[in-house]
Amino acid sequence: MQDEFCSFDREDGKTTNPAKRFGVLLLNVGSPDKPDTRAVRAYLRQFLSDPRVLDIAPWKRAIILNCFILPFRPKRSAHAYRSIWTDRGSPLIAITQDVVAGLAERLPEAVVTYGMAYGRPTIGEAMDTLMESGLERIFVAPMLPQYASATTGSVLEATYRRAASEYNAPALTVIPPFYDAPEFLDAWKETARPALDEFQPEHVLFSFHGLPERHIRKGDPSGAYCLVRPDCCDTQTTANTHCYRRQCFETARGIADRLALAEEDYSISFQSRLGREPWLQPYTDETIALLAENGLKRLAVLCPAFVADCLETLEEIGIAGKKTFLDHGGHAYIQVPCLNAHPAWLDGLAAMIRRLSH
Repeated sequence: MQDEFCSFDREDGKTTNPAKRFGVLLLNVGSPDKPDTRAVRAYLRQFLSDPRVLDIAPWKRAIILNCFILPFRPKRSAHAYRSIWTDRGSPLIAITQDVVAGLAERLPEAVVTYGMAYGRPTIGEAMDTLMESGLERIFVAPMLPQYASATTGSVLEATYRRAASEYNAPALTVIPPFYDAPEFLDAWKETARPALDEFQPEHVLFSFHGLPERHIRKGDPSGAYCLVRPDCCDTQTTANTHCYRRQCFETARGIADRLALAEEDYSISFQSRLGREPWLQPYTDETIALLAENGLKRLAVLCPAFVADCLETLEEIGIAGKKTFLDHGGHAYIQVPCLNAHPAWLDGLAAMIRRLSH
């Protein structure tokens, strides 16, 4: 007997499921398949070949990538990946799978899946899954709280390109950057509060992924506001609507307010810089060292540019950051876990999607 939840067989032999009204596609940057040099090199080649990531002339990008990055960086990065790899593989992929499962429980009317801009499963493979389910509407959720062309822009471009290749292009609804969404900020409070209460830090550092300053200026349509005025990130204007730096500052203020942190009890920095051009400052590694040298003994670091723990949080902040702090005189240090599959985050994400679906 045909499953009571399925409608008639389609001509292609597949079935539609009227109980599933829409699809949810979670997007992220991605991860290597394995923590070895070969797999990391393949991942970095795909990632850094994206013109939104290295937004320079193609010939310059090819020289930098093939002469200065790929011959050296994969080996170092593979070592870093091995330090955080789990029995389930990449932490980012494993956590995303848990989020998909938790979200599916909260949205029984949806088909939930995920795709990565670089690595696997690809965004195209994820779109195939949703298209084959016969869904008429797909909600696209970049798991990137603050907008940046190099991240959010890249994953959305790949999604739009894949959808446009269909003769019957699906209707896509994109969840906008949620850097100031109450559901996101409240989930960070629920995640961080127990860790901070137990650890009792003297100071909290909000470390966001960095970007070249050039990217920030490029996103300013006025060309005379972002990183020009000293108060450029204090309030939202038409010039800084899409400014990654402003959105990071708003996220930090929103979480700090919920954690009842006074202004002198926290600071903001930017990590993961690459190359010699100026990136957003202050730099996280230098900030951690300076805090310890100035006599700080107990430091907690939050990374709210990420919703799931990954190389940049677990290794760069959790391992390398701790070593830097202790080597410069600090006594105790923690990296507060990201939202991951915390029930408060799953509830909040489901609420944001459901709100758009009505």
